[in-house]
Amino acid sequence: MDFSSAADELYGVQPAQFVATRKRLAQDAKAAGDGPLAKRIGALRRPTLSAWAVNLLARSAAGDLERLLDVGSEMRSAWGSGGGLGDLEQRRARLVGSLVRAAGELAEDAGNPLREQALREVEDTLQAATVDAGIAEEVREGRLPQPRSHTGFVPAGFAMAPEGEEERAKPEAGEERPAEEKEPAGEKPAKEKEPRRARSNVTRTSAARARRAETLRGRAEEADRKLAERRERAEEAKRAAEEASAEVGRLRHELDRAVAERDAAARRAERAEQNRARAEEAAREARGAAEEARRAADRDARHG
Repeated sequence: MDFSSAADELYGVQPAQFVATRKRLAQDAKAAGDGPLAKRIGALRRPTLSAWAVNLLARSAAGDLERLLDVGSEMRSAWGSGGGLGDLEQRRARLVGSLVRAAGELAEDAGNPLREQALREVEDTLQAATVDAGIAEEVREGRLPQPRSHTGFVPAGFAMAPEGEEERAKPEAGEERPAEEKEPAGEKPAKEKEPRRARSNVTRTSAARARRAETLRGRAEEADRKLAERRERAEEAKRAAEEASAEVGRLRHELDRAVAERDAAARRAERAEQNRARAEEAAREARGAAEEARRAADRDARHG
């Protein structure tokens, strides 16, 4: 056993099994004489439900997850080189929406359905993995103990103007601006920079809203699809119930008819039995009379 294989096994189990599995792995390491490994395993944190769902994607939807991380790598390269993003934002939004839905379905199939807050944390983690290479590697490994997030809409390590920054106060007439606030030679005045800053903030906000709208649209489409499936299943169940009810009615009618036929046959059998008994009695009487007549004839013959 090594730490990597132990961590892979541990973060691949159900959340309810994490503590017991961690204890077993730590005991196995200790029994093998590797105290430091046992200590490292024992220090691993149980994942939250949303982090477990992201780890589940790394194991059960690795292809789609890798495509998202590749898009994130392309976006970071575009940001770093100053190139255009093209359709990368839209591709990221589609992949994130698809993976969030997949995480919800996988978690539900595993018996741990995700609530809205957990789904948002899964989405935040996937978004963060596209802008932060370190988070991307954590997500790829599938050993997250906590969900991840990234402030802003540019990759980690790239400069980003703070949002909501107020315009600096202008000095009063005759008052000289402090040295630290003076504009360096050759730079444009701050008031000319602010519009660009504001436009940048608006662009980032619009992109974020577009991603959120795409994700919500995907969720709405998935909800509509599931609703249609459940309606169809309900209609099928209703039809099956109606058919079963009709079959029960038909069988009940046949049963009633069979019971009536049985009762009529029983009555006929009873009458036949009575007729048989009477016929048998008549036959006995006829045989007795015949025997008596024969004996009488014999007597007459002897005395004649």
